[in-house]
Amino acid sequence: MQLTVTGKQVDVGNALRRHVEAALDTLLAKYFGTAIEAHAVFAREAHLIHAEISLHIGRGIVVNSSAVASDHFPAFDAAAERLAKQLRRYKRRLRDYHGKARAPTEPGEMARSFVLAPVDEEALDEEAVGREAAADDASPVVIAEMSTELPRLTVGEAAMRLDLADLPVLLFRNRTHGELNLVYRRGDGNIGWIDPAFEAGRGSRPGSR
Repeated sequence: MQLTVTGKQVDVGNALRRHVEAALDTLLAKYFGTAIEAHAVFAREAHLIHAEISLHIGRGIVVNSSAVASDHFPAFDAAAERLAKQLRRYKRRLRDYHGKARAPTEPGEMARSFVLAPVDEEALDEEAVGREAAADDASPVVIAEMSTELPRLTVGEAAMRLDLADLPVLLFRNRTHGELNLVYRRGDGNIGWIDPAFEAGRGSRPGSR
């Protein structure tokens, strides 16, 4: 496993790196097996230390967790405990996925993703208000453009990836009927699912996998 331990405005010593490596090796051996790469980032937030862990454990499978504490070691241990809970929740499915991932897979579908600058409503030209061009004037500025893969998943797999990576939203192609679907984190903590194909009467019933 390729491990990177970095610090932002904090010093990261050999003792902390050894602690991170030993903890992640133990955790992976218990819940999954191995990982392609792992990143641990420590950053100072006022008088606290923020620890963030990211594990890439297979094709398209990323696990993220974070925690805040008064020192590097307890911050990392708390983040690692949260990560362990995520892996424990999906232990059987991850092991099954790991076995299937060894077989050749079809090429992923690529798409473009964009990072937009927030729209400053106060900076809009007042003369543009009410004009037909106002909508164009208010369009946000693209500040980054990237390629991203649209995975082909079941709804259950998409929900698992969203939860493991702690993402707010995940766009994917539904393996059942081939249409684009969306899973997202709801305000109440549950995961929502949007299926345009089902709404049109062409998709599978909710809850099918």
